[in-house]
Amino acid sequence: MNQVEETMSYVYKNPNAPIEDRIKDLVSRMTLQEKVGQMTQIELCVATLDDVRNLSIGSMVSGGGKEPLEKAMASDWAETIDRFQQAAVDSRLGIPLAYGIDAVHGNNRFYGATIFPHNIGLGATGDADLAQRIGAAVALEVRASGIHFNFAPCVAVCRDPRWGRCYESFSEDTNIVRKMTSIITGLQGQPPVGHSKGYPFVAGRYNVIACAKHFVGDGGTEKGINEGNTISSYDELESIHMAPYLDCLYKGVSTVMASYSSWNGCKLHAHHFLLTEILKGKLGFKGFLISDWKALDRLSEPRGSNYRRCVYTAINAGIDMVMVPYRYKQFIEDLISLVESGEIQMTRIDDAVERILRVKFVAGLFEYPFSDRSLLDTIGCKLHRELAREAVRKSLVLLKNGKNPGKPFLPLEKNAERVLIAGTHANNLGYQCGGWTRYWQGSSGRITTGTTILDAFREVMGEKTEVIYEKYPSPNTLSGQNFSFAIVGVGEEPYAESAGDNSELVIPLNGSELISTIADRIPTLVILISGRPLVIEPWLLEKMDALVAAWLPGTEGRGITDVVFGDYEFEGRLPMTWFRTTEELPINKGDNSCDPLFPLGFGLTYKKENLQSK
Repeated sequence: MNQVEETMSYVYKNPNAPIEDRIKDLVSRMTLQEKVGQMTQIELCVATLDDVRNLSIGSMVSGGGKEPLEKAMASDWAETIDRFQQAAVDSRLGIPLAYGIDAVHGNNRFYGATIFPHNIGLGATGDADLAQRIGAAVALEVRASGIHFNFAPCVAVCRDPRWGRCYESFSEDTNIVRKMTSIITGLQGQPPVGHSKGYPFVAGRYNVIACAKHFVGDGGTEKGINEGNTISSYDELESIHMAPYLDCLYKGVSTVMASYSSWNGCKLHAHHFLLTEILKGKLGFKGFLISDWKALDRLSEPRGSNYRRCVYTAINAGIDMVMVPYRYKQFIEDLISLVESGEIQMTRIDDAVERILRVKFVAGLFEYPFSDRSLLDTIGCKLHRELAREAVRKSLVLLKNGKNPGKPFLPLEKNAERVLIAGTHANNLGYQCGGWTRYWQGSSGRITTGTTILDAFREVMGEKTEVIYEKYPSPNTLSGQNFSFAIVGVGEEPYAESAGDNSELVIPLNGSELISTIADRIPTLVILISGRPLVIEPWLLEKMDALVAAWLPGTEGRGITDVVFGDYEFEGRLPMTWFRTTEELPINKGDNSCDPLFPLGFGLTYKKENLQSK
């Protein structure tokens, strides 16, 4: 080999070479086994260092369903991930891993991380700049744990609150969702002027690879059934559900995740027209398309049967990387066999691998594959918690303030003599954060560090104020005390995905009864913690003195007291139409029969204004 040939043999390792040249050079050196390995994403709990090294595994994931180590520090995760990264770097070609996680409202798997409001709360803020700043903060806390790839944001347009992923959507309104895609520029960084639409972009080591999900129509399924069927014309699919992806592509989103759901009866993971002809062809997406968790198993009945056929269908439809996550040896064996038999063309494999490598090169993983321990202090830092607190106060929607016109109930008096704080959600950080917090389905209690509603009120109330907390106040408490007012925190228990599908949408845990009992005796502010609008009967609304929709605010409960005591104005507007009864669902702005309890965009202020008209 002469000197020129030797230099050219390392083009892919040259950070100064054009990315497309690096891709071409590296792909030319790869075996079929190495190419298929790059298309494989496997779970941490089944991965071995030898397999990552010898099979040239392209990506790893910590799935939401597996419980994290109790109170494990980010440094522990970084150490673990670095060990696997070293195995990848030690492979024949040294192609680094892209390690992925669902950090959907903060680095939510990790104890002590800042937990921001879920997307529905951010949608209520309507603040694109806030979303971008949150994205940047999340990127830092994710990178601090050694992770490069975040399966966020969800840009679904939720058209039915019965859907168990409603809170992962910014709004029922496509325009609001499009506006909030600014979170991508926080996660990945701001592309330079003239950046080619659809080409992936990651600014540097303080940013992460983002993922727009779930392509496409997942928020429009019939009756809001998770993984269900969206029945619509192509024009409707394009104008309502696909439009936010255009903004994501302009912002350089690096990856897109396909949806479990179907469009007019055809599963998205098998939909060549939408995945290849539209997303990659018409829309010009140049990053890689990843499957959802075990999604290929869902392409057959019973699930996981005839797996070889599932692999054939998904890869030919346009899936580039497969979140296996456990059956990776079978996946690799089946995919190699399908290529060798000619059922999947090598051009399709090369296209997938080129897309995966493009993202890895853009993200700088070849140059900086390992964790940056200097970022560890950003996890749960004061600056990020203040940002989350700002997001909470901007997300709160004031739905009622006073029983009589001209006599508002809020703001509250900090120096009141005696205050009752009650309800299932008044002192439960896990309930306050919702699903996708520490655990896939979320949990109850002090599952991480943060400030509950009760904590916040105790911090703010005057020194002479007597604060009495009872989750379920006794008859003696209610009848024998002279309370200035009561704060009642009620709402939904945590859930995620299909476990959250709900056709009734009543306030759980006897929330309505608790509100009624207390409001009959004490002037009452109700703080509703939920991932969506819930049924509020007219008789119950009449009893309340004030009602605030707080969504799933996360760890920073002080954002609530900032507003209800009048230090800040209410700014939130409803990101979804608040229905009267479940019988009228789905109900969205513009429907001919739309007569909601509160319309999309509704929100009161202390100035007696309804923000909807602004």
